[in-house]
Amino acid sequence: MRAAVLDKPGVIRIDEVAAPAPGAGEVRIRLEGCGVCASNLEPWAGQDWMTYPGEAGGLGHEGWGTIDAVGAGVDGLAPGDRVAALSYRSFAEYDVAAADMVAKLPPALAGQPFPGEPLGCAFNIFHRSNIRAGQTVAIIGIGFLGAVLTKLASDAGARVIAISRRQESLDLARHYGAAATIAMHDHCAIIDEVKALTGEAMCERVIEAVGKQWPLDLAGELVGFGGRLVIAGYHQDGPRQVSMQSWNWKGIDVINAHERDPRVQMRGLREAIDAVASGRLDPAPLYTHRYGLDQLGEALDATRDKPGAFVKALVVLA
Repeated sequence: MRAAVLDKPGVIRIDEVAAPAPGAGEVRIRLEGCGVCASNLEPWAGQDWMTYPGEAGGLGHEGWGTIDAVGAGVDGLAPGDRVAALSYRSFAEYDVAAADMVAKLPPALAGQPFPGEPLGCAFNIFHRSNIRAGQTVAIIGIGFLGAVLTKLASDAGARVIAISRRQESLDLARHYGAAATIAMHDHCAIIDEVKALTGEAMCERVIEAVGKQWPLDLAGELVGFGGRLVIAGYHQDGPRQVSMQSWNWKGIDVINAHERDPRVQMRGLREAIDAVASGRLDPAPLYTHRYGLDQLGEALDATRDKPGAFVKALVVLA
């Protein structure tokens, strides 16, 4: 099979390697595509803890496709089943996954791309946020996650204030139900706008979905007394400083909404499948850029640089 390999920072090569064989309790998936995640950008840029070259297909963890082989002891899955999988070498033509980390895609999703991992992640973040009708929810960073969370929070009856840098992102937030939008340009001005929108009570829930220091600082300022600050951003580029004085004074809950329990991850994936198949969530406007496997480097650059109306890149294999 063909597989993308991160040869060194900023360099992808395409290798011909043996297709993986499923072991006991595993399935092999002929991949149709794989989403590109912002977490790919640290290895792409180069980090001290990384070793190069990486595994064949190794950055890809948002794959979907059709099962073409099953290992011993697998029940309920068969060749021909179209699935989304939580697996980790999906920038390739084939990947293997544990059978209990695979979810079938219903006929309603036929022909549609389905990067299940980030969709499931959004649903799990929503669960951890404990959003209720009537609350004011600020979401900082309207990319893929922020947009889906805007939809989920709005549908739950919350008033969403979307905060992001680009006008295209703010327009997207309106599309998914945001009641108000604020350009992310000036720290103090944003705080003043949220005070005005909330009668100075600030927000019962704030979701930080950027993964940088300033948005985290801002999130702490926007959450009200006794509220909940939900960290959905991917903070993997070094230590962070937080204002414990402010957090302590306000008596807020701080939630790191990154799930590592496979059962919880699969719960989110199944909820996402149901929501998209039923029409309650339409993620199609979020899949803004498509690339072939040999264009993975371009897809990573676009994920970093966000050209035009960029939201999410998909690497399409079939």
